[in-house]
Amino acid sequence: MKLSKNFSLQEMTKSQTALRKGIDNTPTPDKIEPLTLLCERVLQPVRDHFDRPVTITSGYRSPDLCVAIGSKVTSQHTKGQAADFEVSGVSNMEVAQWVADNCEFDQLILECYTGGNTGWIHCSYVHEPRKELLTYDRQNGYRKGLLDS
Repeated sequence: MKLSKNFSLQEMTKSQTALRKGIDNTPTPDKIEPLTLLCERVLQPVRDHFDRPVTITSGYRSPDLCVAIGSKVTSQHTKGQAADFEVSGVSNMEVAQWVADNCEFDQLILECYTGGNTGWIHCSYVHEPRKELLTYDRQNGYRKGLLDS
C-alpha cells in the first residue's frame, strides 16, 4: 500500500526487532491516516527537495514492539504520527533545518548528532502541530532548538 509517491506502508512498519521476536507490527486501520499525513506533509517533501532516498529507521511501532525495544507505549510512533529517518549523503543537521523551515510538523528532534550524517532525525505530524524543535544526545539529554555538536 502506497502512503505517498515514494513511501509505502511496508517501509513505515518494517522492524528487525519485530521480525526477530515474532511481534505483529501491523497498524490498525485508524493508524493509516496519520501515517499517510506524515508521509505527505514531511517525508515526501524531504524526498522531493533533496532528490535522494529517505531511509526510515523507525516508523509505526505497535505497543508490543515499543515494550520490546524499551520505548513508551504512548510514543507518537504507536499512533502512526512519527518516524525516525535519514537522507543518504546529506547532513542530518541540514535535513532537520530544511524540515524546520519548510514543513508542518509537531516535533522535530535531531538525535545523537555529532556532525555530518551521524545520528538520525525524529519527526512527527499531527493536525495542530506544536512546531517543537529539540536536540537530543546521551550526555545532555533533550535541549531546545537544533544544536550543532
